[in-house]
Amino acid sequence: MIILAATPIGNLGDASPRLRETFEAATVIAAEDTRRTAQLLRMLEIENRPELIALHDHNEHERAAALVERAASEDVVLVSDAGMPTVSDPGFRVVQLAAERGVEVTAIPGPSAVVTALAVAGLPTDRFAFEGFPPRKQGERSRALGALATERRTLVFFEAPSRLAESLAAFVEAFGPERRAAVCRELTKLHEEVKRGTLAELAAWASEGVRGEIVVVVEGAPELAASPESALAEVQQRVAQGDRLKDAAREVAAATGLSARELYAAALAARSTAS
Repeated sequence: MIILAATPIGNLGDASPRLRETFEAATVIAAEDTRRTAQLLRMLEIENRPELIALHDHNEHERAAALVERAASEDVVLVSDAGMPTVSDPGFRVVQLAAERGVEVTAIPGPSAVVTALAVAGLPTDRFAFEGFPPRKQGERSRALGALATERRTLVFFEAPSRLAESLAAFVEAFGPERRAAVCRELTKLHEEVKRGTLAELAAWASEGVRGEIVVVVEGAPELAASPESALAEVQQRVAQGDRLKDAAREVAAATGLSARELYAAALAARSTAS
């Protein structure tokens, strides 16, 4: 069996009794960083000394098959440095392969930076989308954020402190300066901080430099007016900003419930009339 074990994201007190029991009984642990996992075992005063196998982004594809084969006959505990494995952390390929081969997979629930940030941000929690780390390259990031501009679900991102100001500035450009957001820093740790405000306010704040583990929660897009005239105006505005007409029509249609084909045709007709 593969056992996905959630580990503390900052506060050691969040280690559950079930996690401790699993560590005490484990014979093998696949860990994102074996040194950090060994330190965690010591800090939790785990007397058991299981075999530690490195499983990270650079070797998971190669080691997945061997781990799954081993899990067919014994329990293999899988951990990341913090939080739940597979969620923006190694483990997905192992779970995918285990499912394909009929090897049982279970999880020990526990701390999650995504859910913790969402809970404290003060933004809608009924529907949300986790987007992981924004692309580092400017062009890729602009395209990725542009595709999310009309997403009405609350958005959750991870970001490195050294790139936070740059990403928040990109959020302002893609989502608008007045969109509400929260920067959640050092969650569950001694210096935990939740900074709430508009994207413009948060971008200005972050420009002075921010330290620690970061989660950014962004309010979803407001629902657009559903009238054909306002929807067409939105399509035209997006095209003027550089979007392809087809993409703009599709995204506005998704946000308003109108027909993408009709919006596309109306935009073409308006363009012909203008020329």
